[in-house]
Amino acid sequence: MRNTIIFIIAILTLNACHNKVKYQNVGRVKNDVVSVASKVPGRVINYMVGESDYVSKGDTMALIDIPEVEAKLKQAKGALYSAEAQYQMALNGATENQLKQIDAKYEATKEQFEFARKSYNRISNLYADSLVSAQKHDEVYMKYQGAKAQFEATEAQREEAMKGVRNEKVKMAYGQMMRAEGAVQEATVAYNERYVVAPKDMQIQTIALRTGELALPGYTLFTAYESNSTYFRFTLPESSAVNYKTGMHVTVSLPFEREDIKGIIYQLRQLPRYAQKASAFPNYELGEAIYEIRVKPDNMANAKDLLTETTAILNTVSKK
Repeated sequence: MRNTIIFIIAILTLNACHNKVKYQNVGRVKNDVVSVASKVPGRVINYMVGESDYVSKGDTMALIDIPEVEAKLKQAKGALYSAEAQYQMALNGATENQLKQIDAKYEATKEQFEFARKSYNRISNLYADSLVSAQKHDEVYMKYQGAKAQFEATEAQREEAMKGVRNEKVKMAYGQMMRAEGAVQEATVAYNERYVVAPKDMQIQTIALRTGELALPGYTLFTAYESNSTYFRFTLPESSAVNYKTGMHVTVSLPFEREDIKGIIYQLRQLPRYAQKASAFPNYELGEAIYEIRVKPDNMANAKDLLTETTAILNTVSKK
């Protein structure tokens, strides 16, 4: 009986202590992750940076060999030169030598037409007097019609050369030139992608490929932490999360750094699954919803040197 009473007293004592215990809201120091991938396929020629290095926005981090794009760029430039020449030719019209050739051809066909016309008139008079056969008359008439057609074609060609190229042909040549310029621009953009540059100020954490390995489009080459993006992440049960609001100013303790950092809660959201919880030990009752709280330091300079994933404690709240 005496042992039973002692056991009951011990249980009551533990329950009383449990009601006075303070929840420790343990979280981690975090940084925004940046993934840098290659846009075009190629082999990594050289790395300009290494893991743990700090880089600034626009710094070249790696060089990729893409010979196929170089060949396409040369082809596109060649097509552009040809299209520009065609457009200038259409814009300027016929040259002086071309005009001279057309005039000479016009005069030659004109003389042939006049000779054929006179010959036909003579044959027509003789045929009317029945001095030549119908066969001979038809042969001369055919030559006359052929000379007339050649003369009219040359005359039309001469008029076109004198007036200049039709507006439709000029527009067509201009369109071909614009298309070639677009091909050159596209190839140039792809060619410039051989340089993998830093999109932000960041610290490189991992490099996925070695020199000489093939980088595929969209494959992450670098994983890094963005500079000046430090924040504190806590996962709390609803019994503790109700004490915090977005915009609230709080204090975060860093036990291993032995310092406190003031900050503001900029995000508070419910986690959809228990598996997303990241506390060091469970401090919630079964059935409680789990919430994520993110705290941004008031002064980022005080937190820029903190190691990622180190322990942080949000100011405790008593459980009454």
